[in-house]
Amino acid sequence: MTARPAVDVTVQPALPGPPRQSRLRALDGLRLVAALMVAAYHYGGRGGEVTEAWGSSPKLQFPTLHSWFAYGCLGVQIFFVISGFVICMSGWGRPLRSFFASRAARLLPAYWCAVVLVVAVFALPVVAYEAVSPSDALVNLTMLQMPLGVDRVLGVCWTLWAEVRFYALFALFVVLPGASRQRTIMFCACWTLAAVIAQSAKEPLLDIVVMPEYAPFFIGGVGLYLVHRDRRDAYAWGIVGVSWLLGQHHVVRELWHAPSVDAFSYRSSAMIVLVVTLGFVAVAAVALGWLNRVNWPWLTVAGALTYPFYLVHEHLGWVVIGALHRGLHLPSAMTFALTVASMLLLAWLIHRCVEKPLTPRLRAVLSRRH
Repeated sequence: MTARPAVDVTVQPALPGPPRQSRLRALDGLRLVAALMVAAYHYGGRGGEVTEAWGSSPKLQFPTLHSWFAYGCLGVQIFFVISGFVICMSGWGRPLRSFFASRAARLLPAYWCAVVLVVAVFALPVVAYEAVSPSDALVNLTMLQMPLGVDRVLGVCWTLWAEVRFYALFALFVVLPGASRQRTIMFCACWTLAAVIAQSAKEPLLDIVVMPEYAPFFIGGVGLYLVHRDRRDAYAWGIVGVSWLLGQHHVVRELWHAPSVDAFSYRSSAMIVLVVTLGFVAVAAVALGWLNRVNWPWLTVAGALTYPFYLVHEHLGWVVIGALHRGLHLPSAMTFALTVASMLLLAWLIHRCVEKPLTPRLRAVLSRRH
């Protein structure tokens, strides 16, 4: 599964309405919560699957929690809502070159590092886990492995492919002509209509471009940023409402099935709708300023760690789980906690040693006029 890359959440001036704080730290905390949800799903939410790292089904390792962990995959949809909010905010009033440089500089350094790390670790004799071919590993550095049908180094990269397509659509139809309320509303309305048409047309190219199953979450986040700018904007609230209705429909259709002993995981349709709703409500609370008091400085660090954590937690986490649980025979709960802690530590190292020095340099190079 997905995370949403860490981004600067600096607020543009928003009138009418009360003054906003300079940074939405609650959004950083929400992003980390979504990443931890995805990690819980990967480590313990696949109840019907025997994993090599645990040596059995996670259902046996977490008899009670595994049924709750199964909903952790919905952290991806929450990421997409956050992404819609933040990308609209960061692209507002910014020229296309600056927008492109900001996105590329934020995504690529940690991503390149994660690809290299996973390839290297999987090639170690003590791990020796289904490494991709050298050619496929090189293609993975482009982030275009999904449309090319190349073996993936990072299991979560499918969400990055969705993010990249969202960035491209937003850049083409909003940033390039210049962001405005009217243009953003038209973008949301046209994308929603195109997504609904694509769902019924069953045309592969249209599906790839407009992403009908993910579009409502990105669009809902964009609508929530319009709400953040003006909470009385009825059109913005309409965008959010329609996006929530369509989003929960897509997720229930994708994740719900009748109870079965052979199922990968089982989830209640009511609980799926509830988790999606809570995701929208949480971002709405940030947009409306209800969480402005949640302004603890450590949340900025949490937001910075989210993207690298999301990239490395799945495959490298399985290596750690195998070493701790099967190698050292630690209890499942302790293994789970230590694995999450070790992935957060690795994420901090990537942020400190890779992102901090490389991101501003890459942004400067890509922003330079020739």
